[in-house]
Amino acid sequence: MYCRQSDMPPASANDQRLTLMLRAIADPARRRILAMLKESRYKQSRPCAGDIEQRLGLSQSTISHHMAILRRAGLVEAAKQGTWIWYRRREAGLRELQRMVRKAL
Repeated sequence: MYCRQSDMPPASANDQRLTLMLRAIADPARRRILAMLKESRYKQSRPCAGDIEQRLGLSQSTISHHMAILRRAGLVEAAKQGTWIWYRRREAGLRELQRMVRKAL
């Protein structure tokens, strides 16, 4: 049995990836963004940060911060066109998260 954090074995790459993904969805605003992107109207036409800002009532800088975290975790992807960035859920990343949680717990 491990009593102290220093006694625990080092985290594997999979553990680190799972931690990154769980931290990404730990924030309620990021879960709201993922839920919004799941809606059928956004599956066909990707929203930009301004669309998300308007819908969720968050500032543009806050949206950019949250989207960067979701992108780093592999849960959202972005396509840049000119000065606009269009977002969509990355379903493969969400399935990976689901598999990893199921396996870890």
